[in-house]
Amino acid sequence: MPNHKAIPKAELHLHIEGTLEPELAFALAARGGVTLPYADADELRRAYSFTDLQSFLDLYYALMAVLRTEDDFADLADAYLARAAEQGVRHAEIFFDPQAHTARGVDIGTVIEGLSRALDAGRERHGISTQLIMCFLRDESAQSALDTFEAAKPYLSRISAVGLDSAEVGNPPSKFREVYERAAAEGLRRVAHAGEEGPPAYVWEALEVLGVERVDHGLRSLEDPELVARLVRDRIPLTLCPLSNVRLRCIDRIEDHPLRAMLDAGLLATVNSDDPAYFGGYVGDNYDAVRAGLGLDDETLRELARNSFEAAFLDGDEALRAAYLAEVDAYVFD
Repeated sequence: MPNHKAIPKAELHLHIEGTLEPELAFALAARGGVTLPYADADELRRAYSFTDLQSFLDLYYALMAVLRTEDDFADLADAYLARAAEQGVRHAEIFFDPQAHTARGVDIGTVIEGLSRALDAGRERHGISTQLIMCFLRDESAQSALDTFEAAKPYLSRISAVGLDSAEVGNPPSKFREVYERAAAEGLRRVAHAGEEGPPAYVWEALEVLGVERVDHGLRSLEDPELVARLVRDRIPLTLCPLSNVRLRCIDRIEDHPLRAMLDAGLLATVNSDDPAYFGGYVGDNYDAVRAGLGLDDETLRELARNSFEAAFLDGDEALRAAYLAEVDAYVFD
């Protein structure tokens, strides 16, 4: 059977906290003296059944209690990179949620230093180049985002971009105009979750108010032909997460996913894993899912892989981007 899963690719929509596998959660809990309300990893895995985004977020934030030290964050990131390498990831731009940790009394420096330790070793240990994207929780206040940005200033050399995630409906992108202006002034790239459960109007706000260069999800963009035209014209990438969309009931079946229609419309669509420990698969598994569910041929998978590197924030290293694209073109499905 052809190895579609391992085609070289970039992953651009990945929450590092969402890579916390049940076995690692129990290992970190034991190391840190944290008691989890589950008998074992199997019972915890059975709890990974969600009716919508909020039901997922409730468990997602509760399990973060096991992440306390630099070692915990380093082990989390290293475990992700090991799994990602097995599925063809060559470059990863990784989200993290500092507010979810500082609210628990974990210093932002502990989070960033721990993650950076693993990411800095990522190319040598796993063959993966990395960047770190600091996300703001949209269901927290705009002032909390501003405070978080100020707290992160000593570490901005470790951060390439800012993002926006968590509960979307009722928390429009425009709420975070000021913090995005500050990020832009510091030279950081800008992305934001928009159009997952929220309307196409949120995608417009992310573009027009926040000045994002990439839209995370953008699942509902096809509902607005004018928005599609704008995204195509400006080559604004969409970081789609098919298995996540099914698990969170944004769509009923993988066969109903709009990915093929988006590609046909000329959108720069990419495939990613979002929170793979919770949603049933890492990025290669997502490639397999859309290949089977949407009947995508090998050349369409190659197009998706090329899109991922074209959408990556590798502007400072075009030679590396070109090398990764050459790997995609040379890949043989066998």
